[in-house]
Amino acid sequence: MTENQATEQRFAACIEYCGLHYAGWQRQKNAPSVQEEIEKALGQVADHEVRVVTAGRTDTGVHGIGQVVHFETSSRRSNGNWVRGVNSWLPNDISLIWTHPVSDDFHARFSARQRWYRYVLLNRQMSPSYLHGRVAWHRPALALEPMQRAALELIGQHDFSAFRAAGCQSKNPTKDLRKLEVNQQGAWFWFDVVADGFLQHMVRNLVGVLCRIGNGEEPVSWAGHVLKTRDRRQAGVTFPPGGLYFARVDYDPDFNLPPPPPVCCFW
Repeated sequence: MTENQATEQRFAACIEYCGLHYAGWQRQKNAPSVQEEIEKALGQVADHEVRVVTAGRTDTGVHGIGQVVHFETSSRRSNGNWVRGVNSWLPNDISLIWTHPVSDDFHARFSARQRWYRYVLLNRQMSPSYLHGRVAWHRPALALEPMQRAALELIGQHDFSAFRAAGCQSKNPTKDLRKLEVNQQGAWFWFDVVADGFLQHMVRNLVGVLCRIGNGEEPVSWAGHVLKTRDRRQAGVTFPPGGLYFARVDYDPDFNLPPPPPVCCFW
């Protein structure tokens, strides 16, 4: 049997990218996307057209650290050759971190147990320069403790309609928010958010609500009030995409995937 006649093998892969110059993850007709670059590079190495399925789409300007995809190919390459070959065809702001052969019952999206995001925020009078577009910026001074208390009001399984984008296409607004932590070191704040799934702009709207509490515009109880209204108009500003990182995806250990890469730090 020749290489081109070989049966298809499914692979999982981990992708890292800076979203600054892309119109999000998903392939677009008239704009650059991360998916398009990944599929072109995989196709060059596989010697045939490749399509990928992702664990979670990211919007314009959002970054990825541990994005996971799967793809199928009849080409036979070692994991090391996939990584080296694909990276030689990718632009400098996208990297393939690892590939791993998986069974046909692995699905990057539907097999995911939970997804992790980190939102990174610089809180000072001056806007960032060399990190522009890679972190968010908030000028009014923030207090950590009220934001931490407010975050506790949002953890659990809820209807998060108040935190979804107007154009969100998800059919089910109920998500299980398993972790919402706020930490600080000096002028840096970071928000770690873990859930079984996310609505469009959900993390950025959660951060927006917590920051209004942190800078004293609203009381701690306001977060729970917004949640109960299920009304997006009550939640205030959507924070910018540059501070948001798709950090990792968790799967059943039986898939034996490599560990996720470490989450980025800016503090």
